[in-house]
Order: sequence, then C-alpha cells, then structure tokens
Amino acid sequence: MSVLGIDEITFGAQDVGRCKQFFLDWGLSLVEETPARLVFASLNGCRVIVAHSDTPGLPPGVEADPTLREVVWGVASEEDMVRYAAALQTQPGFVQQDQRIGCTDPSGLAVRLQISQKKTLDLDCAQLNTWSARPRVNQPSQAYDRAQPIEVGHVVFFVKELEKVSQFYQTLLGFVVSDKYPDRGHFLRCAARGGHHDLFLLQLPEARNGLNHVAFTVRDVHEVFGGGLHMSRCGWDTELGPGRHPISSAIFWYFVSPAGALVEYYTDEDELTEDWQPREFTPGPTVFAEWAIKGGIDGQTRRQKDADAPSGRFMTDKPKA
Repeated sequence: MSVLGIDEITFGAQDVGRCKQFFLDWGLSLVEETPARLVFASLNGCRVIVAHSDTPGLPPGVEADPTLREVVWGVASEEDMVRYAAALQTQPGFVQQDQRIGCTDPSGLAVRLQISQKKTLDLDCAQLNTWSARPRVNQPSQAYDRAQPIEVGHVVFFVKELEKVSQFYQTLLGFVVSDKYPDRGHFLRCAARGGHHDLFLLQLPEARNGLNHVAFTVRDVHEVFGGGLHMSRCGWDTELGPGRHPISSAIFWYFVSPAGALVEYYTDEDELTEDWQPREFTPGPTVFAEWAIKGGIDGQTRRQKDADAPSGRFMTDKPKA
C-alpha cells in the first residue's frame, strides 16, 4: 500500500481570468470552465483546478489567497482506500465521500485520496549522449516551442511545525524521507521507490504556513528550456531559472504564478530505492542551486534577460585590436 503521486490540486484565487491565461500558456489543457471554476489537465490526466475564492465548499486555505487549497493524492486500488480510511478516520476534518477520503493535515491543508485517474504514457524523450553512452545516433535532439507538462510532480509548503507535519505524512500515508535540512526541511517521496520528492516541507526561522511552489514534470531538459522561453515570450515573470538543483539533480525554471507563489518546470530528478540513505544539508545558495540564472532568459533574444540581442555575427567576427 502506497500513494502513487499527485492526482489533482485546487487553487483558490480572485483573478480567475488571469489564472486561465497563465495555465494555458503553461501548457495545460482547459477541460472544464465556468465563470468561477477552471479545470485543466496535464498530459497524463493530472488535474489542476482554479476556483474563485468565494466558491462554496472550497476548503479553507493555510494562508490568504491566492494559494493552494487542496491536494488529492492517487492510490492504486479500492483496498488501498479502505486501509487509508482506517488510518485517517480519527484525524481532524476526516471526510469520506465522492469516492474520496481525506482529512486536514497538521498545517491546515486539505488532503484527499482517490483511486488514481492518471493514465500511463509512453513519450518520446531526449536521449543524452555522454562519453560513455551514445544512444542518440543519426538523430538531432528534440527542441520545443513550448512545454506540455506531464503531471504535477511535487508540491512544496512552508509549515510551522516541521516534525509534526512530516510525521503525519510518514506515519499515516507511508511517505519516506529522501533528504533533510535538519530542523528546517524534509524532502519526502510517496514510497521507497520513486523520484526524489513528491512533497517538500520547509520551516522558516519565522515559522508560517503557506505555499512555496507547485512543480510540473516535463519530458527532458530541452522541454524545460522550450517551456520557459515560451512563458517569457508571453510576458510572465521568471523568479529563478533555468538552473540545476544539486540535491535532487533536477533541471528547473521557476515562474511567478497568479494562482499563488511559484510554479516550476523540472526534469531529470534522481530515482531512489529502499537502499537510499537520507543525507543532511545546511541550507544555502550553493545547496539550492548548482547554477541558476536570475531573471530568466528572454524568449525573443534567447539571451539572459536585458542582455543585448544577438547581431547574427560569429562571436569572433570582429577586428583585432
């Protein structure tokens, strides 16, 4: 019995129209729409919902909108649902309806479980040629005009009580610690075998509850770049990226989201098993990013933001002094 990953997330926001344009540019498909509620889908059927803050029945947020109001995790079977229902039934806010069970986690976030609705995909992804392995032969690597996210890969929250919230996910939902910032952050994956983290919990020196970011998995590094350049051309602001995380090895690009906090394109995270031994890190700039570009890359010039546009000349095509 284990959670498989994120099946659905719901944001609460006032400016639903701006959120609509953002997630369309982000590469999600709009599958349902009313004036107060938008439902988007990723390639594998993971759903992203944006609901107006005044929507009746919307779970309360852990901070003022815009923010994430609910996370729905997918499981494999009805037997899993029965076991998790037994584990969660004494927790605050326990619910069992509409083929879902759930409760409120210790930070105040609405957590739900359902039999996963996501579909399995076999996608054509870039092959990386290294010195030791050359799988790409007589074929140029992919390039993307924009991204089409595969799924919501992980969510990151600020929490007031790191140990209490982390133990909730470990004890009741079976999550496993991948790595730690001692007393500051826990990287958690849904099961012993899987990607580096599905959930990251952070406790700030001035502790508060809130959303840090939502991360969307894409095929490969080239789709991170293609998606980020497209978002730049559309006028959306980069927070940081592209760059690379040393802890998870992932390539990233973060954008400021009108639905709350940040959203991230990422790819190439570490894959872990039961043999993995959690590590401990001291937070710092070089731990967060091996390298990163502040302000992003301009989608028109293909250079760092505010850099001069390319002239079309070769780089050394100039008279010698």
